[in-house]
Order: sequence, then C-alpha cells, then structure tokens
Amino acid sequence: MADKPVILITGASSGIGAETARAAAKQGYRLVLAARSQAKLAGLREELGGPDKVLTVQCDVQNGDDQQRMVSQALDTFGRIDAVFANAGRGGKPGGFSEADPEVWKDMILTNILGVGLTIQHCLPALRESKGHLLLTGSAAGRTTIPGSMYSASKWAVSAIGYGVREELRGSGIRVTLIEPGMVDTPFFDEPPGHALKPADVANAVMYAIAQPAHVDVNEILVRPTPAVE
Repeated sequence: MADKPVILITGASSGIGAETARAAAKQGYRLVLAARSQAKLAGLREELGGPDKVLTVQCDVQNGDDQQRMVSQALDTFGRIDAVFANAGRGGKPGGFSEADPEVWKDMILTNILGVGLTIQHCLPALRESKGHLLLTGSAAGRTTIPGSMYSASKWAVSAIGYGVREELRGSGIRVTLIEPGMVDTPFFDEPPGHALKPADVANAVMYAIAQPAHVDVNEILVRPTPAVE
C-alpha cells in the first residue's frame, strides 16, 4: 500500500471532485480529499476504502492556514503527494457587471483565483519532491467572452495561472494540465442544465492526463458536450 501513488483533490465532496476521487481510487490511488465540510466527505471515504486509503481534510481554500494543514496532514498520513487537482471553485449569480451582488463576486474570486494560487503554493514542495502532476479546473468559460460574466473572468485567470505556473516549473519534472470543461451537470447549478457533461466525463479527462508517461505533458484538455441533435 505504501508504494501506491497519492492524489490530493480540493472541492472533493461532490461533482467533478468526487467523481475524480472515484476514478482515481479505481486506478489504485490513495486519496486526500479536501472540502469546506468534512462531514460531506465521510461517505466518500467509506465508499472508497476507509481511512487506510482515504484521508479527508476540512479546508477552505481561501485560507492559507487550512491549505498548509491539508498538505501537512497528507504528508504525515501518506508520506508523499504525486498529483494535485486544484478543483475547488464556485459560480456566480445573474446580474452581469451592472447588477450582480459584489459579495458573491468576492467569494467567487477568492475561491476560484486566490484558492487555486494557495493550493499551488502549498503543494509545490511536495510535487517538486515527487516530480508530480498539477491539474487545475479551468473552464471553457475561460476561453471565450461571455457578456457580463465575472465567473468567466475568474476562469480566464485560472487559465493564466496554468500558463504561468507551467513556465515557472519548466525543467522541474512537474507536469501541469488545465482541465477546461464546458457545461457540467453538477451541484454548481440551482437547476440542472438540460444538455451537459456528467462529472464522470471530466474525471475521465483528468485521469487520461495523469495516465500519460512521464515524458508526455498534456497541457490542456478542453471538453464540451456534443451539440444536441437538431
């Protein structure tokens, strides 16, 4: 068991994070699962093998102390981190730039941008040691212009973070992958979208990138639902 690789996933309690945990467990990974509510992770821990295989950590990604504790607990428990999936994020609300609630903006920006940056900063020492893999949840919304969308702006920032950290880490042996899904049917939405990817589809993209040999660095995966048949 001690030689099994370890993946750390933020935003792991539901949606893309939870499905990636399931997919990684099937591939033999030990799991560090982080979310704001540790209670929501308990069922997933038992489903995927219990405490010998799964560490759950309460972590608000906006909080640097939480993130440092997350990494410390991971290393204390499993001794290594081979892959990090900085997946925690949140969406916005209607209103555009004219009428949206700025407090919603603030929480979203701190989660989607600062949170990703803090995950990278605190996990990099362990990834340098393992010559591991860093994956970030961007979005198709970070590749196009969406009128009035601060969410899109935050995901443009994640794209920029991915490009920037890849250059910073060039020659380190650490691979960096941006995972950029289109519409996904997750608890992200109050009303389920009618035509969307499933979280497992995105998890498959994550595991494809991780599964490549060390000399192959999948920089970006942009994945959208197939257009509806007319």
